[in-house]
Amino acid sequence: MHTKTVSLRVFNEEEWKRIFPNQRSFQSLEGHEKLLGAVDAHNLSNISKKLENSIALSSGKVQEESIMNEKKTQILNWEEPDASPRQDGIFMPSPSRVDMKDLSPSEVVRLRLELQKTLVLYNKTCEDLVRAKKKVELLTVECSSEAKKVKEALEREAVLKKVAADERAKHLEAIKEVERARELLSRESLNRHKVESFASNLFFEKSKVLDDIVSNNRRFRRYSSYEIEAATDNFSDTMKVGEGAYGYVYKCNLDHIPVAVKVVRQDASNKREEFLREVEVLSKLNHPHMVTLLGACPERGCLVYEYMENGSLEDQLFNRKNSQTLPWFIRFRIIFEVASGLAYLHDNKPDPIVHRDLKPANILLDKHYVSKIGDVGLAKLMSDVVPDGITEYKETILAGTLYYMDPEYQRTGTVRPKSDLYALGIIAIQLLTGKQARGLVMQVENAIKDGTFPDILDSSIPDWPILEAKKLAKIALRCARLRCRDRPDLDSEVLPELEDLLNMANVCFKLRQCQVNAPNHYLCPILQELMDDPYIAADGYTYELRAIRTWLDRHKISPVTKLRLPHTNITPNHSLRAAIQEWKSHASFLMLKD
Repeated sequence: MHTKTVSLRVFNEEEWKRIFPNQRSFQSLEGHEKLLGAVDAHNLSNISKKLENSIALSSGKVQEESIMNEKKTQILNWEEPDASPRQDGIFMPSPSRVDMKDLSPSEVVRLRLELQKTLVLYNKTCEDLVRAKKKVELLTVECSSEAKKVKEALEREAVLKKVAADERAKHLEAIKEVERARELLSRESLNRHKVESFASNLFFEKSKVLDDIVSNNRRFRRYSSYEIEAATDNFSDTMKVGEGAYGYVYKCNLDHIPVAVKVVRQDASNKREEFLREVEVLSKLNHPHMVTLLGACPERGCLVYEYMENGSLEDQLFNRKNSQTLPWFIRFRIIFEVASGLAYLHDNKPDPIVHRDLKPANILLDKHYVSKIGDVGLAKLMSDVVPDGITEYKETILAGTLYYMDPEYQRTGTVRPKSDLYALGIIAIQLLTGKQARGLVMQVENAIKDGTFPDILDSSIPDWPILEAKKLAKIALRCARLRCRDRPDLDSEVLPELEDLLNMANVCFKLRQCQVNAPNHYLCPILQELMDDPYIAADGYTYELRAIRTWLDRHKISPVTKLRLPHTNITPNHSLRAAIQEWKSHASFLMLKD
C-alpha cells in the first residue's frame, strides 16, 4: 500500500476558482479566517487538529481511487508550505506543486467533493465554536455574577460577625451592669431598711413628745380619729375649704367652736416629719399674730387650728373667692402684724425659729382682718445662728417657695433669721402693688428711680398716701436685698418704721369713721370727703381745690345746680378752712384720748 505525505499549502484565489468555478465562498472563507482570528489559541488548536484529520481522510480516499483506476501517476516533489501564508487564502491540504493539468476530470470532481465535505465540516466546526464561545461568555458572566454575590455574602458575613462581636461585648457589659445594679439594690435596700427603722423610732419618740405636749399644755388637745371623721362628715368635699401640697383643709366644729382641720395626705409620708415639727413648734408659741394650734390627731395626721374667716392674704390680694379689695390702711396694719409675728419667732428662747416659707398663702386673716402667721411645718430651730457676714454651706435640700426664698439661702444653704426678712420685703411690695412676686423688686426700684412710683401702686385703691407708700416701699427694698448683711435689723430698724406707718394709718382710719359725724358743709360736694383746701366757685358752693379744678377743666356748668357758670374763677375759703382744721384737731384729740 502506497503512502502519501500530505502537507499544508495555501491555494491562491485563481487556483481556488479553478477548483470551485461556481463557488462564491471565497469571501466567506475570508470571513472564516477572520472568525478564526477572534478565537483564542486553545480553540484554534482544536479546530486545526480536526481540519488535519479531515484532510488526511480525503487524501486517503483520493489515493485509493487512484489505485483502483490504476493510475500510476505519482505526485513527486512535494514542497513545504510557505513560511508565511498569504493573507488572502487559508490553509488547505494539497501537494505543494500540483499541476492541475495532470489531474483527470474524475479526480478533480472527487477532489472537489472531498473539499466541499471538508468545508461543510469546517463550517459546522466554526458554528460549534461560536456557540461554545457564547456559552463561555454566558458562563463567564454568570460566574462573575456568582463571584460578586459570593464576595458580597462574604462582606456581609464579615459585617455580621463584627456586629455579633459588638453585641456579645454589649451583652457581657450588660450582664456586668446587672450584677452591679443588683449589688447596689441590695445595699440600697439595706440602707432603706435602716432609714425606715430610724424614722420609725424617731416617729415613736416624737409621739412620746406629742403625749408630753398634751399632758403639759392644757389648751392643746389630742383628738381621736372618730372625732375628726365625725366633725368633717368623713372628710366630705362639701366641708373642704383648701388644698395644698401637704393635703386638704376642712372647716368644721369641734368642742362647739369653728376650727380648721389640716389633713396630711395618706401618700405624703415625707410630710410626717413636718407634721410633728409643726406640732412641736406651734404648741410652744403663744402670740396674737401666730395661728393658734388647738390640737392634733396623730393617727390620721390631722392638725386642728382656729378658723380664720377671711382666708389667706393671697386670696385677698389677688381677689380670689370674690373677696373685697383691702384698703391701704389695712395693708399697712397687716405688714406690721406679720413683722411682729416674725420678730416673736426670731426672739424665741432658747433657740430662734426661722419660718423658711413665709408667703401670702401662709398669712391668714380673721373676721376683723387681723393677720396671723401659719404653716410652720418647714420652720427650723436655730441652735447655732451663723453671723450675717459669714458664709457657710450647710443644707443640700432647700425648703420654701422660689420667689420668696432668700437668694443667699438658695446659693449656700445657710439659713438665718434674716432669711425670713427677704420674704417680708417681697410681701410688703405685693401689698403695695397687688402683683405677683416674680421680678417685682426690679419694677419697684425702677419706678422710684424714674419718678413713676404712683403708677405702680395697686390701681384698685384710689386714695393711696403717696409719701407713706413710698416710705414702705423703700423699707421693703432694704429687706429684699440679696445679701443678708445688707438687710436691716428687724427689731431695731424695721419694726419702728412700720409702727409709725401703722399709727398714721390708724389716724386716717379713725378720721374716716369720724367723717360720718362731720358737718355737711365740711364735705366736698364732688368727693364727699372732708376738705383740706376749700375754694368757692362761681355758683357760691365750696369745693376741694383739686376736685373743682378737674371739674372746670371738663365742664362749664355747676356740679351742684347743673346751671351754666358765669365764669371759672375760684376763691379760697379761708374761714371754712380754719374751721375744718380746728374740727380735725378736736376729733384727733378725742381719738387719742379713747
